[in-house]
Amino acid sequence: MDSSETDDTPAVAPPATPRPAAAPPSSLSPSRAADFMNCPLLYRFRVIDRLPEKPSEAATRGTLVHTVLERLFDDPAPVRTVAHARSMVAGEWERLLAAKPELAELFAAEDGTEGSAEAGAIAPERLARWLAGTEQLVEQWFTLEDPTRLEPAERELFVQTTLDSGLKLRGIIDRVDVAPTGEVRIVDYKTGKAPRPEYAADALFQMKFYALVLWRLRGSMPRRLQLVYLGSGDVLTYDPTEGDLRAVERKLLALWDAIMQAAETADWRPRPGRLCGWCPHRALCPEFGGTPPPLPPAVVDPSMGDDPRPATGARRVPKRSSATDAR
Repeated sequence: MDSSETDDTPAVAPPATPRPAAAPPSSLSPSRAADFMNCPLLYRFRVIDRLPEKPSEAATRGTLVHTVLERLFDDPAPVRTVAHARSMVAGEWERLLAAKPELAELFAAEDGTEGSAEAGAIAPERLARWLAGTEQLVEQWFTLEDPTRLEPAERELFVQTTLDSGLKLRGIIDRVDVAPTGEVRIVDYKTGKAPRPEYAADALFQMKFYALVLWRLRGSMPRRLQLVYLGSGDVLTYDPTEGDLRAVERKLLALWDAIMQAAETADWRPRPGRLCGWCPHRALCPEFGGTPPPLPPAVVDPSMGDDPRPATGARRVPKRSSATDAR
């Protein structure tokens, strides 16, 4: 008798194809490195899941201020006045809004008040207050630096280098100044307030990251790192050493190993801290009763888009004029 006709042995399903793990990233920016150090789950949400985040007034103001301070240097030095810089804010806002119409939601009237014909339209008075606050930050910059005495070598400079380990480092530097002696200063604008002394090291991590990338790219170490805090009117400077930058490199390599391990094991643990109140994904965090979404089956290159500002807005200014007060 043919056993194939009467075999009662239960059928065995073929083994399931293992679900591919989310691929580890091939590059790091300062922002995403800071995300993982602060909270691996936040890093996952932004890089692996790529969850959408609503625009915020603070982040949008930062983008607008950066744009004004960058494009101000397109004008001759005598034209770089407070009045001219303030007058640029409204025009640059219109450009930004045209590129990202969803930003209108930030200033939408809730009930048709403030001159709006319908709920959801931009409330003119609300937008005017926000633009005035942005102009004040731009004006504050003139109390900290004199743009008529500066000719930046580069602005909104996209930098990228690959370490011997294969890790790619990338980022966008707000401004690079070069003194007549050839010394290099890296400058970054912040629209918030300067951190308390105990948090200064965290703030400088981004700048040391940039310094490391430039050092590896060009073979010479930046002389000075400068953070300009427009919200409080403070300037934080630091002169890095070779030991500083080598330590940052070791830290980034260890961080990369930790990220790859998390990707391989799908273990993206939340790390509760002082920044949780501002997290855009708090509702999905287990620490606050949420449930993260299932991991995507695969990620081709989760490092893409790892900087909050779009790379299309970055440009290199070929002119390498000296900055009279670069030191």
